[in-house]
Amino acid sequence: MDGGSAAPDESGNELESAVVRFAGDSGDGMQLTGTQFTQATAMARNDLATFPDFPAEIRAPAGTTFGVSAFQIHFGSRTIRTSGDAVDVLVAMNPAALKTNLDDLRKGGLIIVDTGSFSRRNLNKAGFEENPLEDGTLDGYRKLEVDMTRMTVEAVKPFGLGNKDAQRCKNMWALGLVDWLFGRDRTINEDWLKQKFARKPAIADANIAALNAGHAFGETADMAREFGSFVVPPADIQPGTYRALTGAEGVAMGLVAGARLAGLHLLFTGYPITPASALLHLLAPLKDYGVTTFQAEDEIAAVCAAIGGSYAGALGVTSSSGPGIALKTEAIGLAIATELPLVVVNSQRGGPSTGLPTKTEQSDLYQAIYGRNADSPLAVVACHSPGDAYFAAIEACRLAVKYMTPVMFLTDGYISNAAEPWLIPDFEDHEPFPVTFRTDPEGYQVYARDPETMARAWVKPGTPGLLHRIGGIEKHHLTGDISYDADNHQEMTDNRLNKILGIAKDIPAQAVDQGQAGGRVAVVGWGSTYGPISRAVSNKRAQGHDVSHIHIRHIRPMPPNLGDLLKSYDAVIVPEMNTGQLVTVLRAEYLVDAKPLNKVNGKPFRIVEIEDALKAWL
Repeated sequence: MDGGSAAPDESGNELESAVVRFAGDSGDGMQLTGTQFTQATAMARNDLATFPDFPAEIRAPAGTTFGVSAFQIHFGSRTIRTSGDAVDVLVAMNPAALKTNLDDLRKGGLIIVDTGSFSRRNLNKAGFEENPLEDGTLDGYRKLEVDMTRMTVEAVKPFGLGNKDAQRCKNMWALGLVDWLFGRDRTINEDWLKQKFARKPAIADANIAALNAGHAFGETADMAREFGSFVVPPADIQPGTYRALTGAEGVAMGLVAGARLAGLHLLFTGYPITPASALLHLLAPLKDYGVTTFQAEDEIAAVCAAIGGSYAGALGVTSSSGPGIALKTEAIGLAIATELPLVVVNSQRGGPSTGLPTKTEQSDLYQAIYGRNADSPLAVVACHSPGDAYFAAIEACRLAVKYMTPVMFLTDGYISNAAEPWLIPDFEDHEPFPVTFRTDPEGYQVYARDPETMARAWVKPGTPGLLHRIGGIEKHHLTGDISYDADNHQEMTDNRLNKILGIAKDIPAQAVDQGQAGGRVAVVGWGSTYGPISRAVSNKRAQGHDVSHIHIRHIRPMPPNLGDLLKSYDAVIVPEMNTGQLVTVLRAEYLVDAKPLNKVNGKPFRIVEIEDALKAWL
C-alpha cells in the first residue's frame, strides 16, 4: 500500500516509505516545522507528498481541538502518489493535537508527545477527563513522552529569551528529534533559520540551539535503544533540477507561462478568500514577468476588472473559491456573451456557504459546468496534482485565447496546499500559441467567426477603423448591433455552444492511465483523487485483478473518445469528494451506469477506501 509503514524490515531499520504528521496548536508552528522536514527529506532524495491541514478558525482559543494545525508528509524510496493513509509517526504538541489525530495513527505506530503541555487545564480544553498518557488510551501504540517545553527552555537559556519566546522554539526541538529519527541532515534547517532570522541573530541562534538539542536527545537518550532510528533509502528519481512545488505555486507559474506563450500581459484580479488567496500572494511580486495584480474591493469587482483587462488586450485571470465564484457568476456570463478570453480559477473547498473554508472538497463541478443563468457554455479544465497544475493552467490559457472564451480552471484545497518534488521543465520545450489581434478594418464585423474555431476576432480598443460594440445584451450575429430578433438569438446561442463543443477536436483523446481499454472495472476520476485512485488501482493490478484507471482533465468538453472508452468496461466506479457530480455528468452524456463512491468529510480519499470499494466488483 501507499500508506507507508514504520515497521522495520529484516535489516532492523530500513523502510520503503513512512508517514509523519506534526500536530499542535495553530501557534505552535506546525506548518513551518513540516515544511522544513520536507526540505530536508527532499535533499535526502526521497520522493514525497505533503498534506497541510489548517484549522478553520482564525483565532481559535489556544489548546482547543478546533485550533489544531497539522502537517503530514509521506516519503519513500519509491514513487509516492499520496500524502499517505495511516500515520506511522505522530508528533503531538498538546492534548488537543493528540485528541484530533490519534485515530489516524496506525496500531503499533510511534507517538511523540510534549508532556510539558499536558496540564489539567489543557486536558480539560481538549475534552479529556483523564490523562490519556496514563489511562490506557495509548495502549497498542509505541509512545515517547518528552517534556519538550522544559528541554527547549533550557536549551535556549544562553540567548536571553523570555519564557514565552523560548517556548516558541519547541517546534524546532521537535524537528531536531524527527530529523534524527529519520537520518535527515539538519544543516539544511540551520541554514534556513540563519536566512530567515538574519536580522534577528539571537532568535536564529536560539532556534538552532533548540533544533540541535532535539537531535542530541535522539542520539544520547535511551530512545536509541528503545525506538531506534529509521533509514528510508533515496528514491530512483529521474535526473534533473527539482524544486518542492505546491499546487498554488504550480497554478501561478502555469498562468505566467501561459500568458508568455500567448505573447500577452497577464492581469490577475482577486479578492481574499481561503484557499484561493495564495495565488494573489504568489503573483504580486512578478511584475518583471509581465504580471499585473489587483486586489479588488469584492469578488464582482475582481472579475469585472479581469474582463476589462481582456477587452483591452491582456489575458484576464480571476480567482476565488466556491462562494466567490457564485458572486462572479453574472460577470462570467458577460464574458461568455462578449466572447472574451478569461481564466477563472476555482480553488474548491467544503461548502455550502462558508462551509469548511480550510478543508478540501470537489463539490463545485456542477457550478463550473452549469452554474450560470441561461445557456452559458464555457470550457472546464481540472488539474490533478501540484505538478500537473502548471501544465493544466497553461492549457486553460491556450483554450481561453484560441477560442475567445472563459475557461473555468478547477483545483482544490488539497492540491493548492500540498507539495511534491517537481522536475522543472525547460520553457523552450513548450509550444507557443501567440495571439494575433485584428488590425485590418477591411470587411470587419464584430461577431464574424473563424470557420475552424468559431472564435470572433480579438480587437484592442482604439485600433484605427475597428470601432466596435460588445456587451451583455444580445447582439447581431455579425454586426454586433443590439438585436432582439428570435432567430438571431437562436443562432447566437447555438454559435456559443458549438464553439465550446468544437474544442473537443483540439484536445487529446482520453488515455488510460493504468490498464487497457476494455475490461471488468474502470475507476474514473478527476482532480485530486488522482493519487489514491492511482495507488489503489496499481495495488489491485499487482494482485492480478482486471482494473483500469482513467483520469479526466478536460471536463467540458470531454474528449471525443471518452464515451466509447467507458462503455468498453463492465463497470465504471467514480470516486469523488462530493455527492456524485461527475457520475451525473457521465450518465447524462454517455448513458453509462457509473457507480458513485463519495465522501465529503473535508479529507482526501484514503487508498484503502477505494480498494475496499473495488472488492465488490472484483
